[in-house]
Amino acid sequence: MALKEWGAFWLLGLVWGSSFLWIKIAVAYMAPVAVAAFRLLFGLLGLLVVVAALRQPFPKTARALRPYLVTGALQAGVPFALIAWGETKIDSGLAAILNGTMPLFTIVIAHLWLHDERITPPRLLGLAIGFAGVVVLGSRDIGPGGLHATAWGQIALLAATVSYALAATFSRRHLRGEPPLVQATLVVLTGDALLWCTVAATERPLHISSAPILWIALAWLGLLGSCLAYLLYFYLINAWGATRASLVTYVFPVVGLILGIVFLGERVDWPLAAGSLLVIAGIFVVGRARAG
Repeated sequence: MALKEWGAFWLLGLVWGSSFLWIKIAVAYMAPVAVAAFRLLFGLLGLLVVVAALRQPFPKTARALRPYLVTGALQAGVPFALIAWGETKIDSGLAAILNGTMPLFTIVIAHLWLHDERITPPRLLGLAIGFAGVVVLGSRDIGPGGLHATAWGQIALLAATVSYALAATFSRRHLRGEPPLVQATLVVLTGDALLWCTVAATERPLHISSAPILWIALAWLGLLGSCLAYLLYFYLINAWGATRASLVTYVFPVVGLILGIVFLGERVDWPLAAGSLLVIAGIFVVGRARAG
């Protein structure tokens, strides 16, 4: 594998892994749905520049555009809002680990939806290990009085990963063969439109802080965490194939956890450490099973 491809791989892992740190910073200054909406707006602007430079044509019929409405909601609008809201309740490192469970949910949903993605015994083992890690992580927020407030943050992150998994399965079924740049741009466009409609309905008036750190965070999340990340990911899919490109799933949860500890002083306890290791091990086993 070329050095350029490995460079793209590690850059993607760092960019995606750092997103949870910047989301945590941004939601301290702005409503979560607005953070997600501005993030996608910055990402869309970056993608449109690339589209214009490459003169990429887009589908023009309503029938061709309809699947993008569903994918945009499931891949961008809903999960970005859930992640931002969830990070008002839980640490950024925990959010990164929970977000990394997406391949586990994808295996389950694809088994039910697609005829060529079945759960095999090795995949079942990986699922059991990964979901055991989710249970251990969740145990941190269950006390004698029931669920702690932070448990809802974990639930929001897991719901976001289910949305990602649904989007991956849906797009494979309905958008297969479409140019990657078209997919990325239209998904971000439709997801952002949904979020701005939500902002208009729920944030009256919308409070927009002038804090420089907020706009640095939003620019990072949009231009790097959305625009550049999509371009790197599709580059790796074309260079390595989808299975090898998905190895980045092992990297960004660890990056997010480390950045939260170093820059935000987030606490690591035994349930977090043990749950994180189980989740990453489960993802690894599932990935090996898919590669095999």
